[in-house]
Amino acid sequence: MIETKENQEFTFVEGQMLLVDKPVSWTSFDVVGKLRNSIKPVKVKVGHAGTLDPLATGLLIICTGKMTKQIDSFQAEDKEYTGIITLGATTPSYDLETEVDQTFDISSITDQDILEAAQTFLGDHEQYPPAHSAIKIDGERVYEKARRGEEVELKLRKVFIQDFVIEKIELPEVHFRITCSKGTYIRSIASDFGKKLNNGAYLSSLRRTKSGDFSVENAWNLEDLINAIKLQKHQ
Repeated sequence: MIETKENQEFTFVEGQMLLVDKPVSWTSFDVVGKLRNSIKPVKVKVGHAGTLDPLATGLLIICTGKMTKQIDSFQAEDKEYTGIITLGATTPSYDLETEVDQTFDISSITDQDILEAAQTFLGDHEQYPPAHSAIKIDGERVYEKARRGEEVELKLRKVFIQDFVIEKIELPEVHFRITCSKGTYIRSIASDFGKKLNNGAYLSSLRRTKSGDFSVENAWNLEDLINAIKLQKHQ
């Protein structure tokens, strides 16, 4: 049963789809664990559709009970993100999880250069996932290998970029909105964006605003959701 936040009755065992606005620094698995603990002592499957990096915020689709069978279909939907790419520097993780390892002069980059670079990403696009990602190789998350300093051989993957809009330029920051297929790494887009400009770049902010027909505007604040679940338990 899919309900709106405004008129939501929790029926976790029968099957529930919840929209959550993931807080910064939480992993997607942290959110699942928090909700699973709030549902106890009821034992029920809980899963999420589409992982968000810890430093990202925004829409996370959570499914419980029989609705977990729909996770793959939710995950397959296109996603929309807003965020900030910072030019003039790179990091090993392509975001702020790791420290800057190189800096570049951005004085020659123009607004037109930035707008034209964004257009080159539209349509089918190949990208390498970040070394600091949750992809598994030999049964282990590659970010665990990367944190140990091990070399990781990652394969190119095809994604589709439907829309890449530059909303504001305040160098070194470039504010953007992007609509893309499932499996797109926005951190890789940021890194590749810097390379398009013969420069460096990393992702300094990211927020998922839409997934399929669902919007973060209709999502629960996590603590509000936990409190609502507790309140229903005591009714």
